[in-house]
Amino acid sequence: MTATPIATVAIMSRSPWADTGLFLREFVRDPLHTAALAPSSPALAAAMAASLPGTGAPVVVELGPGTGAFTGVIQERTGGRALHIAVELNPGWAQLLAQRHPQVEVVLADARELPALLADRGIAAVDAIVSGLPWVAYSPGPDGRGLHTMITEALAPHGVFTQFAYIWTRWAPPARRQLADLRAHFAEVVISRPVWRNLPPAVVYEARQPQRRHGD
Repeated sequence: MTATPIATVAIMSRSPWADTGLFLREFVRDPLHTAALAPSSPALAAAMAASLPGTGAPVVVELGPGTGAFTGVIQERTGGRALHIAVELNPGWAQLLAQRHPQVEVVLADARELPALLADRGIAAVDAIVSGLPWVAYSPGPDGRGLHTMITEALAPHGVFTQFAYIWTRWAPPARRQLADLRAHFAEVVISRPVWRNLPPAVVYEARQPQRRHGD
């Protein structure tokens, strides 16, 4: 798929119940890629954005923003100064996000297109990547490269990557494999305390010091 900018669409309701309805519908339609029954809570969004630079004009990439649970908090945390690119695969959610956050560059694309979309914009490295993607998105693609490899290549040496995981899935084999892969790609991975005010409760993985792994 070619990365495609999204035009603004008609105003849609931003009530939490409306967004929950959208998630439920998408979960039923495609549970493998949605992997959530409801949008992330403000408490989880705050935990995900806590590590972002609060000064300057950082470059922030958001992967799988959905209906924008983290998007507004990222804007608040960075004071609206960030070059903020949101990469969303679901066309309906991409349209909704562009309408809600016109200051954010919303791109309809697969997260695996990250290297190309950054190159197209002349961006050599980013300061932070915030991911709302399910673990399945990190599996190796047809070329054998996993998404963690692309993320570490995109980040600046000082960059930070944040990803959340639901507590009840953390000990499942797929989640454990992905956490091991995350630790293989970053020198430092810190797991937050549980965020109980989320449905379901979650933790945040904060990864720093990206490691370039030759041969990935």
